Amino acid sequence: MDDLANAVANITHEAGQLAMARFRTDFARWEKVPGSPVCEVDLAVDTMLRERLSALLPDAGWLSEETADSPDRLACNRIWVVDPIDGTRDYIRGRAGWAVSVALVEAGHPIIGVLDAPVRDEVWQASAGGGARLNGRPLAASRRDAFAGARVPTDALPKADRDLTMVEKPNSIALRMAMVADDRADLVATLRWGNEWDIAAAALIATEAGGAVTDALGAGLSFNKSDPCAFGVITSSRGIHEAALERLSARARAVLEPTRRA
Repeated sequence: MDDLANAVANITHEAGQLAMARFRTDFARWEKVPGSPVCEVDLAVDTMLRERLSALLPDAGWLSEETADSPDRLACNRIWVVDPIDGTRDYIRGRAGWAVSVALVEAGHPIIGVLDAPVRDEVWQASAGGGARLNGRPLAASRRDAFAGARVPTDALPKADRDLTMVEKPNSIALRMAMVADDRADLVATLRWGNEWDIAAAALIATEAGGAVTDALGAGLSFNKSDPCAFGVITSSRGIHEAALERLSARARAVLEPTRRA
């Protein structure tokens, strides 16, 4: 497992360097749908990762934000779950809050997770049962047990959450989750439908560091589903996870209810 995890980290780092070579240069960019930016570098990194990772494990399936999905992956016990540039908005704007995200999922659970954030000089790595590391340093997640004052990566807090504390917010949801793993944040929460490739690697990093990760309703996460989505994610210290679910449950239900009626 260690050899495989290191090989994945090396390939992910090469992908990060490929993205860095085009960072803050002139490249094509557009929106897949309104509000969902993509650029030609996303596609180049995606192609490179698929070639290199597929050569590493030819039997593994493939799920990526920038590759058309195929039901063939559902027959695979192992699958790569990839976001070639998580935080594309920051990448396009020349900001530091993006990362290459790669996870190897086996039987629905991540067993290797890597985030490479070259502008921040950060390489996050975890393997199931083997702990999590940042640039080789073992990680220990936030141990906060008081909800009031919890550090949240955000640009603004709703009035109902003014008892929390704002900290730096990278555009990448994976990097925000990883902040909990490194005790830079205590809580990261989203209350919307999201994709498996956004959170697979970071979920493993956070849990291996000792944090708690569920969907917005408190259910455990699973990956390589036929519909590769999850309703929100809550990543936090174990000591405040229940309090976070209690604070956010009514809001989560309010978001879900129109969908259920439809």
